[in-house]
Amino acid sequence: MSIWIAKAIVQKSISFLPYKHRINYFFQKYITKGVSFTDDYFYDRLIRAKNHIDGYNRHSSKMIPECTLEIGTGWYPTVPISMYLMGSLKIYSVDISMLTSLERIKITIEKFIVANDNGTLKEYINFDDKRMCSLIHLYKMYDNYTLSQVLEYLNIIYLIGDARKMNLESDTIDLITSNNTFEHIYLDKLLPILIEFERVLKKGGVSSHFIDLCDHFSYLDKEITIYNFLKFSDFQWQIIDNNIQPQNRARYFDYQKLFQEIRVNVVEKVLNKGNHSLLANTPLNKKYLQHSMDELAICECHIYTKK
Repeated sequence: MSIWIAKAIVQKSISFLPYKHRINYFFQKYITKGVSFTDDYFYDRLIRAKNHIDGYNRHSSKMIPECTLEIGTGWYPTVPISMYLMGSLKIYSVDISMLTSLERIKITIEKFIVANDNGTLKEYINFDDKRMCSLIHLYKMYDNYTLSQVLEYLNIIYLIGDARKMNLESDTIDLITSNNTFEHIYLDKLLPILIEFERVLKKGGVSSHFIDLCDHFSYLDKEITIYNFLKFSDFQWQIIDNNIQPQNRARYFDYQKLFQEIRVNVVEKVLNKGNHSLLANTPLNKKYLQHSMDELAICECHIYTKK
């Protein structure tokens, strides 16, 4: 049995269990090693934070977003802590469940401190020195704090629940970000989320979204390509897919259509053209045959919008 099929079966089974996100975390931590907070993963998230801030600086009249919101932060809040170090006063994190913990936040903070000590952190974010000193103080005194106290210290507010209807006032957010999140939300649910983003975003506010368009099973199973999931019909994929780490298989043109439908002002896009030879060797399902190779091959996109 292929590695990716085995993982699909296990995650499909986990999706029917209580505490499914907690069980999936341990499955990925100890079996697939998919949630190990390696230096490579940390610096990848720092690049995302840098791109969000740089995009905000290009398209906003302000240098530092006072109020930010990230959807799909996950286990290790790298981007929210980056926003804290930049000087943001209120940092919202929206997720379907509370995936982080005291231990995981401490691990994240330690990565920042090590990066600061070795001089690499300034290459990614132009942080406030006083905020860094404050972060170091928190780390030294960490065992004296509860989870809620740590989050309050970092100006981070978790909103656990449905992102289609957030408990936030309209026109309150300067910068909305996401990293590798949209591809896990089916488009019929993503559309109202984007509408909600427009509601809470201030006039002149910026959204910055990095979307991975690859088959995520290919990161574990090197026998398949990043386009493997394009072989299947919607019915077949519904059987394969799960609701703890779903993959919507949407292509860039699908997201482009969503933004156009709700008249969101896309001010910049950065596209990775992908690998045409890999795609050419993939037997595509008929639903994709109406699109060009150039459209289908795009494997990453970063979309910036402005209200």
